[in-house]
Amino acid sequence: MLNLKKELNPKKILILGLGKEGVDTLMFLRKLFPGKILGVGDKDKNSKFKIKNLKLLRKVTWYLGRDYLKPLEQYDLIIKSPGIPVNNQALKQAFREGKITSQTELFLRHCPGKIIGITGTKGKGTTSSLIYKILKQGGKKVYLVGNIGKPALSLLFKAKPKDIFVYEMSSHQLMNLRTSPNIAVFLNIYPAHLDYYRDFQEYFQAKKNIFLHQKSNDVLIYNKDDQLLKEAVKKAKSKKISFSLKSQSGDYRLRQDLVVYHGKKMFHTANYRLKGEFNLVNTMAAIIVGRILNVPLAKITNAVKNFKGMPYRLEFVGKYSGVDFYNDSLATIPQATIAAIEALGDRIGAIILGGFESGLDYSKLARVIAQRKIKNLILFPTTGGKIAKAVKKYFRFNKSKKAINYFFVNDMKEAIKLSLENTEKGDICLLSPASPSFGVFKNYKERGDLFKKYIKVYGKKN
Repeated sequence: MLNLKKELNPKKILILGLGKEGVDTLMFLRKLFPGKILGVGDKDKNSKFKIKNLKLLRKVTWYLGRDYLKPLEQYDLIIKSPGIPVNNQALKQAFREGKITSQTELFLRHCPGKIIGITGTKGKGTTSSLIYKILKQGGKKVYLVGNIGKPALSLLFKAKPKDIFVYEMSSHQLMNLRTSPNIAVFLNIYPAHLDYYRDFQEYFQAKKNIFLHQKSNDVLIYNKDDQLLKEAVKKAKSKKISFSLKSQSGDYRLRQDLVVYHGKKMFHTANYRLKGEFNLVNTMAAIIVGRILNVPLAKITNAVKNFKGMPYRLEFVGKYSGVDFYNDSLATIPQATIAAIEALGDRIGAIILGGFESGLDYSKLARVIAQRKIKNLILFPTTGGKIAKAVKKYFRFNKSKKAINYFFVNDMKEAIKLSLENTEKGDICLLSPASPSFGVFKNYKERGDLFKKYIKVYGKKN
């Protein structure tokens, strides 16, 4: 902490972005430097009024609204929040000058404890939560930080060398990072956030920062079944541990119903309650972390047995009017929706799809929908139309005719009414949009919460 204080003390600092992470950065710096004047920039002109602790509003120069990026040249150090796009020329120049850092970078460089970073296009939240529970079960002093836990920076005030920090890391947090965690977990990589990044390669490059700066005594845990990952990790300098559901050459692998490590039984899949092969990937990664940190196998098994999964991730809402409803609102890419369909099998009678257009390809999803004979597609703008076209194109190409109903909707109330009217009793209605939520909904949580709300309003609990 003393080194960080010395590093920051002479600098004129601007906090860029006042979301959850930005507010935590402001709290941290105010505690570290009570008398220092700080700059805060945010696109939302009303963002400072959302801060309840009035002490944080003192000794701050505010840059709010459309021109919030104008003062970048005036500052020596800019602590940028993850969600702020980097396509602005002034930001690019500040990056070139080495003026931009992030909460993640500062935490990784100055935390005295062990940091486990988890990334992947999908599964990182579930894996982070399960790792946290396994380590808690093993009696470790552990904190869950990042996207689904607490913002990290303020924890530096109480962090000890024996503490462990489980850090869920998004591509935005990893972009331009120059430090990597002690243990890196890389689950998978698919095209995503193509509205934010120039192309898939830029997105993948951001993700790779989770291991590119590791040292030889650090550890990288990766999914050997992902061919892009398998190739990318060759550049890692750290010790590599692979896991695989399909290959018998992984360090940890699936043999029938057993997870084995070099022939030694580690875990029986009967002890795992989550649906879907993708959740077994998450579970294997978490087991490896537990073993590396010397958690007894019995405690790992107990933690996995009792882990119920995460909300908005293939969450069973209940049976209403004879229909089983599943909330997979966090499925923001086609691959996640394909995984959900494969996990639930052939009982899906209706699926709610569509959302923000981010340049994704829906042809593989269309094939899975057609082959699974899902009868009812309930489609939100803007990608709903694109998905419908992809399904129709698949049928034309294969010269087959299937009775599929296409319903185009603009709100969740209408979507639920249609699902109840058209899904047969005993079948499943799945919300798995294969698209981000923006435009119609504030975020994936609002989308999933409205799904649950209107099921309970219009459906009859069985």
